[in-house]
Amino acid sequence: MNYTIFQILTNYMKTRKQKIVIATSIFAVIVSVLLTVFYTYRQDLLQKAITKVTQKLQNEYSAKLKLQNAHFDGFTAIAVENVSLVPKNGDTLFKIQKCRTSVSFWHLFVGKIQLGSLEAKNGFVQFIKTEKGTNFAEFIKKKKSDKNTETVSKRNYAEIAYRIISTVLDLVPTDLNLENLTFRADDMGKKATVYCQKMTLENEDISSDIKIETNEFVQRLRLKGTVDPRGKQCDISFFNLDTGAIQIPYIKDRFGISASFKSVRWNVNNIDMDGDDLLLDGLASIQNLKVNHPRIALTDVAVNDAEFDYKLILSPNQIALDSTSEVRINKLKFNPYLAINTEKDTIFTMKLRIPKMPAQDYISSLPTGLFDNVKGMKTSGEFDFKLNFMLNKNKPNLVAFDSKLNKYNLKILQYGAAKLDKINADFEYRALIKDELQRPIIVGTSNPNYTPLTQISPYLQKCVLTTEDPSFMSHKGFVTEAFRTSIIKNLETKKFSRGASTISMQLVKNVFLTRQKTLSRKLEEILLVFMLENNRVVTKQRMLEVYFNIIEWGPDVYGIGEASQFYFQKKPIDLSLNECLFLANIIPSPRKFMNQFGGQGGLSGRSVAKNNYITNIMLKRGLLNADDAAARYQNVNITGRARSFIHITKAVQDTIVQDSIPMIDDDFEF
Repeated sequence: MNYTIFQILTNYMKTRKQKIVIATSIFAVIVSVLLTVFYTYRQDLLQKAITKVTQKLQNEYSAKLKLQNAHFDGFTAIAVENVSLVPKNGDTLFKIQKCRTSVSFWHLFVGKIQLGSLEAKNGFVQFIKTEKGTNFAEFIKKKKSDKNTETVSKRNYAEIAYRIISTVLDLVPTDLNLENLTFRADDMGKKATVYCQKMTLENEDISSDIKIETNEFVQRLRLKGTVDPRGKQCDISFFNLDTGAIQIPYIKDRFGISASFKSVRWNVNNIDMDGDDLLLDGLASIQNLKVNHPRIALTDVAVNDAEFDYKLILSPNQIALDSTSEVRINKLKFNPYLAINTEKDTIFTMKLRIPKMPAQDYISSLPTGLFDNVKGMKTSGEFDFKLNFMLNKNKPNLVAFDSKLNKYNLKILQYGAAKLDKINADFEYRALIKDELQRPIIVGTSNPNYTPLTQISPYLQKCVLTTEDPSFMSHKGFVTEAFRTSIIKNLETKKFSRGASTISMQLVKNVFLTRQKTLSRKLEEILLVFMLENNRVVTKQRMLEVYFNIIEWGPDVYGIGEASQFYFQKKPIDLSLNECLFLANIIPSPRKFMNQFGGQGGLSGRSVAKNNYITNIMLKRGLLNADDAAARYQNVNITGRARSFIHITKAVQDTIVQDSIPMIDDDFEF
C-alpha cells in the first residue's frame, strides 16, 4: 500500500516537471520566433515609425523632422545622424550630429519605451522668440476639446501624476554620455546659453561641468550626485566652479529679479503608490540665497541656509503638502500644510505651525533685507504659533481664518533699528508721498498745533474709531474678523478692494516705516505691530494721540490741530458731531475731501447718507444719545482755507483705495 502511494507521488512529480519543461519550451519557442521576426523586420519597422512621426510632426505641428542614416546598432540600440527639427517659418528647434540610444526589449514588447542608454554629440536645443513669433508655439498649443463630450470626469491627481512621472523616468537612461551640447533661450534679445561639454551617468553616479552665458555674466557650474531612474530616486547638487555665487540666468532680463546662491541640493527619496495615494518625499536645500527686486525690498534679501523636507500626497481628489513636512530657515523651523481638494467643491486649506522656540533664535533667523528695522533687537523667552486658513472657492463667505500665538516669558531687552520706544517721547515725523519726503512735523508740545488726546473732541474719537478700527482699545494689533472680511470682499470683487489695517498697523507704517509698497515693508509692519502691542511698549491712549497728530487730513495738512483750523477755524475740542463725521469720512482720501460736497457747496446726498449710517451705528453701540444724533441733519459749514478748494475742484472722482478698514457692518460687536 505504501509503495503504491509513493509511486503515485513520483509519477505526479514527473508529470509536473514535464509540464513545466513543456511550458518553458513553448515560451522559449514563442520568444525565439518573436525575436527572429523582430530581428528580420526591425529595420522596416524603424523606418515606418520614423515616417509616422515625421508625418505627425508635419501635419499637427507644421514642423519638419530630418535625420540621416537611422539604423539599429546591436540588437536594440538605434543610431541616427544629423537629426534636426525645424518648425515652419521658424528657427531650428534642435539639431544633433550623432545620437545613439538603446531601449529595453521587454518593455518595448509590452508597448512601453524605456531607455537603457543615451549618447549624443555635437548639437543644440534652442527656444527663440522674436517679433515674428516663436519656434515652439505650435508644440504648446492646447488640444481642442471634444465638443460631443457631455460629461467630464474628475481628475485623479494621483493617477495622472504617477503616469507622467513614470513616463518621464522611463525616458531617463540608466547610462548617459552627452558631449558638446548647447541649450539656448532668446526672448526678444534676452539671451541665456548653457554649454554642456560633457555629462555622464554611470552606475547611478552623475556628473557634469556646465558653462552659462547671459547678456550680463558668464559662469561655470558643476553638477554631481546620484540618479536612479528605475528606483525613482535622485540626489543631485549644483555648486560654482568659480569664485562668487551662482547667478540664476534669464529671470533678471525677463522679470527684473536678481537671484543667486552658493549651492543647491535636490533629493527625491521615494515615489510610490500606496493604495489610491501617490507619495513623494525628499529634501531640497539652498545656501547663501540672495534675491533682489524693487517690489520685494529696497536691498538684497539674503538667507544663509534654508532646507525643505517635503512630503507630498496626491489622492484621487486632493493634492497636499503633508504637515510632517518641515521648512528650516537658519534656526527657524515650521511645519506647513497646503491642500487643494476637489471632491465636492474646490477647497484650499493652509495651516502653519511654529513649534515652541526661543524668540531670539527667531529674530536672528529672519532674512536680512526683509527685516532691517528689527536688526539689533534682543529678546528673551519663547513662543509658539499656529495659523489656519480655509477657502471654499464656490462659497467664499465660508472662509475661515484664525491664528494663535502663545508667549512664554517673552520680553524685549533691546530695541532694534526701529527704536519702538521713541513713540513715548517727542519726535519728528515726515510723511512720504510719491517717494518724496514732506515737511517735518514735530509730534510733541513744541509744536503749537500738537493736540493732547484730552483736547480732542470725544465725538471725533468715537467717529474715527467707528470708521477705522472699532476694537482698537481691546485688540492686540490685529483683528481676525477684519482679515476674514477683507479676504471675502477681495475674492468677490476679484481685486484688492479692501484692506484690513488696524490703527496700530497704520501707526507703525507711518512712524517707523517708509511708504514703499514692498513685501519687506508689509512683513516688518506685521512684526513691529506685534512687538508694539504685546510688550507694553506704549499705551493705547498714547498710540491714539499720536495717530490723531500725524495722519494727513488734507493737502499738506497734518494732525488734527492743523485740520481743525484748515476746515473750521476751530480748536479740536470744539468740533461738532457733524464736523467730526466729516473729518472721519475723509481719512481714507484726505486730498480728495472736496468730493464730499455737491455743486452748491453743501454736503452731497451720498455724504449725508454715509453720516447717517455711521450715526446709527454709534447710536446702536451706545456711543451717542438721542440729543447728540438730533444734530446730524445740520449742514457742515467750511469756513477755513479748505473752502477755496471746494470751489476750484468739484468733479474730481475719488479713486484711491486706502490700506485701512472700511466701515464695519451694522451688526459688528463693538
